[in-house]
Amino acid sequence: MTDMRDIRIEALPDDATPRIQAALDRGSAQGLAVRLEPGVHLSRGLRLGSGARLYLEAGAILSFLPSYDAYAQNETSVIAEGSSRAMILAEGGDGIAITGEGEIRCDGTRAFSTGKDEAMGTRIPLALRPRVLVFDGCRNSRIEGIRVTCSPMWTLHFVGCTGLRISGLCIDNDLDMPNTDGIVLDGCRDVRVSGCSIRTADDGVVLKTSLRANGAPVGPCVDIEVARTRIESRSCALKLGTESHADFRDITFEDCEVLASNRGLGVLSRDGGTFERIVFRRIRLDCSETPDGYWGSGEALTINQRDRRPGSPAGRIRDVLVEDVTGAMEGAINLVAEHAGQIDGVTLRHVRLAQRAGLLGTGRCYDLRPGPVDMLPSADAGGRANAWHMDDLGRVIGLVPYPGGMPGLFARNVTRLHLDGVDMSRPSPLPEGWNPEAVVIA
Repeated sequence: MTDMRDIRIEALPDDATPRIQAALDRGSAQGLAVRLEPGVHLSRGLRLGSGARLYLEAGAILSFLPSYDAYAQNETSVIAEGSSRAMILAEGGDGIAITGEGEIRCDGTRAFSTGKDEAMGTRIPLALRPRVLVFDGCRNSRIEGIRVTCSPMWTLHFVGCTGLRISGLCIDNDLDMPNTDGIVLDGCRDVRVSGCSIRTADDGVVLKTSLRANGAPVGPCVDIEVARTRIESRSCALKLGTESHADFRDITFEDCEVLASNRGLGVLSRDGGTFERIVFRRIRLDCSETPDGYWGSGEALTINQRDRRPGSPAGRIRDVLVEDVTGAMEGAINLVAEHAGQIDGVTLRHVRLAQRAGLLGTGRCYDLRPGPVDMLPSADAGGRANAWHMDDLGRVIGLVPYPGGMPGLFARNVTRLHLDGVDMSRPSPLPEGWNPEAVVIA
């Protein structure tokens, strides 16, 4: 509802940063919303304080300048893929809202990449790219209805936030641009995400528990629900990890649709945090193979635990429920722990999947990346140093062939595994390199 006192910003052909920032500061102090009128509003970095309310009217485009230097004043304390800057930054704020029917446009592909990696089919990203939005330590924030396009890096990054509500959001990124995760919930509590649409080259909705620049964990992810959301991802659509320095507890994904994606559902433990009481329920998915430089390939579900730092064992995964999941995959379900018993209490109930042959054959291995070798610096990785490394024979390190060929489901070092109504339809005759057993428990 429009308040006659709202601060209205007209679209003019200039750098609108000073006008928008002054309006946001005034609105925060006086309890007023800032409304961007239809048209293009060019901007550098913006900062939101407590009570800031930014509304993008239908036809309004908040267009951020395509330069890392434009965001030098928006430094954050959580580094992501080498980036410490954000186009929109809020720290310690309460009651911040970004809503409306307009668009945040980023021009991330043209400005922040240098050509194409033909083997992978992706852009080659610059090492330094800003995130679109970082909210750090904020309370009771709301993101609703807007559209975000062509992010150069992680799109929306929420760090140590509580009481966050995200609804009706559309993210539409370049499917060839790496590291463009859609929604990143990092050490957050009491979060509800609903009714969103996400199309991106990296993880769709991903939960992390990262480290700050001083080495301290952000904190645990607790009480998070993601519902009625549609995702297309070239990585993992709905994921926990790999950054896992603190715990994940009471996490639910339900009534979601995963389309034309690589991995569907993922739980990846690599650091010291424990994962417990995780639910995936009523998910429809379609997962296809990708080249071997991508993590995973065509997997409906991946749960794995692996140490990647000497002296720092990866945390335990326990009490995971996967229920009423349907669809198709070109890879397999894999549940793999490096150490016996570190995945404990997994229930798959009413899981009905069609397993089909892919064109690449990359689904015939299970993927244990990132591992110790991926922590090593690589001078020629072009911003993708932790993505993949090859051995002397040119094979990607961390890809492990399934023993006896690819089954429908593979489990290793898992205790209390319960399969109830798991139905895998597979081609007949089986393609070369497939295991005749649909379920293999090693």
